[in-house]
Amino acid sequence: MTDQPVRIRPEVAVLPAYKQGRQAAADAFKLSSNENPFPPLPGVVEAVQAQTAYNRYPDASAIALRAVLANRSGVTVDEVHVAPGSVAILHELARAVSAPGDEIVYAWRSFEAYPGVVTVAGATSVQVPNRADGGHDLDAMAAAVTERTRMVLVCSPNNPTGPTVTSAEFDAFMAQVPTSVLVVLDEAYAEFVTAPDAVRGVPLLEQYPNLVVLRTFSKAYGLAGLRVGYALGPAYVLDAVRACAIPLSVTAQGQAAALASLERESELLERVAHLTQRRDLVVSALRGQGWDVPDAQGNFVWLPTGDHTPVAAEQFERAGIIVRAFGTEGIRISIGEHEAVEKLLETARALVEGLTTAVPTRPLR
Repeated sequence: MTDQPVRIRPEVAVLPAYKQGRQAAADAFKLSSNENPFPPLPGVVEAVQAQTAYNRYPDASAIALRAVLANRSGVTVDEVHVAPGSVAILHELARAVSAPGDEIVYAWRSFEAYPGVVTVAGATSVQVPNRADGGHDLDAMAAAVTERTRMVLVCSPNNPTGPTVTSAEFDAFMAQVPTSVLVVLDEAYAEFVTAPDAVRGVPLLEQYPNLVVLRTFSKAYGLAGLRVGYALGPAYVLDAVRACAIPLSVTAQGQAAALASLERESELLERVAHLTQRRDLVVSALRGQGWDVPDAQGNFVWLPTGDHTPVAAEQFERAGIIVRAFGTEGIRISIGEHEAVEKLLETARALVEGLTTAVPTRPLR
């Protein structure tokens, strides 16, 4: 072996790997990964099991799934791209539009994969702080766009803080962004949104020629383990994305599960309604305890625990609740099983009472 190590790009060498939500022990609730607590919809498992040609490659174009998605969304098949999760499409988009010296703008804190997506593409991150309420500061994001900007990422509802971008805010933002800059509206949690004024990306595709909308089957559809996401947008943009994609990366099983899930939308919406009702009850209870919880429009809630974040996460874990801690900023807690709610709220109450008693400034409120 040589004493000289393989040369790694310096910016990649210091890039932390994506941190998955912690796995939970058998007697704990895993509320760290925004997974759907419900099993796959009836008929989905059978559709997956019917795909037995493991020695054959899947349809690389996912044409059957793209056709159904195109019909549902009112676009052409060429305006749909399917990949192993929407995060894969983020990587493909970044590689398609940016190069070293280019910039990608996004809010922070937002989806934690964004910095890695930008760095791997060779571009430069331009992070714009969120507003005090955890939502995107779209005016500041528009002001951050320069001649070097190639893409802007808008996450609605924002992961991990929860608020959505409103339709009015998004329209005002798009009016400020040059059409040469790609705007990606990341709607991974769109099915959980109940706010009537929230932006909805699909109806805007015809209005904005530089818009791509991302959706996923991992969250509301409960197919996180099969990795299927999709993008809707201009055909020429998605053709470039397809050129950057890893061939044959969406399995036949994943495609079959997605198609079977789409056929059962009424059952899906019932499950989503249960989760959003549970979410709203949790938010109301947490606020009643004194927590300053931002508007929650995904399948998760955000606790701004600040410097107390490591201690708070440890206390939840001791209670059998695995949460997602973000440095010294806060904790994201997924809406999971009904049985987890009481334990979650009991722990949160003890935590906020203990910390606000110990620190007179009450930093958690």
